[in-house]
Amino acid sequence: MEGELVIRDVSPADTEAILAIGRELVEEGDTYVFSPTTSDDELKAYWLNPSGRTFVAVLDGSTAGCYFLRSNYPGRGRHVANASYAVGRKFMRRGIGRAMAEHSLEKAKDLGFQAMQFNLVVSTNERAVTLWRTLGFRIVGTLPRVFDHPTRGLIDAYVMHKFL
Repeated sequence: MEGELVIRDVSPADTEAILAIGRELVEEGDTYVFSPTTSDDELKAYWLNPSGRTFVAVLDGSTAGCYFLRSNYPGRGRHVANASYAVGRKFMRRGIGRAMAEHSLEKAKDLGFQAMQFNLVVSTNERAVTLWRTLGFRIVGTLPRVFDHPTRGLIDAYVMHKFL
């Protein structure tokens, strides 16, 4: 990756950049379950949820991506982390997603999580599936026809899991 990448905790000044990345996800419609009419308030609630921690990836002073890390379940399931990631369109294929993934795995360990689970990885999102597999995640379940892809119709998604 060219340039200096810094991954840090989110600040209020990052909100607009996170919303811009979120809007790209809504527009593309092929990796997240967001409705085409998802509002900025809904995106804020998703990416900046106080039940977890949000981080931004800043490349040479520009917000290139973000992720959140939180418990996947409450109570007796709180030892399993969940995370969600987004890279801005113009920053894709530069290793930023991998850098955030590696950062999140370390943060999850530091916070005492024993595993990480992704509840809905769209089966056609080959970049994500490949990345998670190279980082040691396994597909532990297939959810048949749960994602309404904008061009392919109803397709499967995976539950992916890794012990930390």
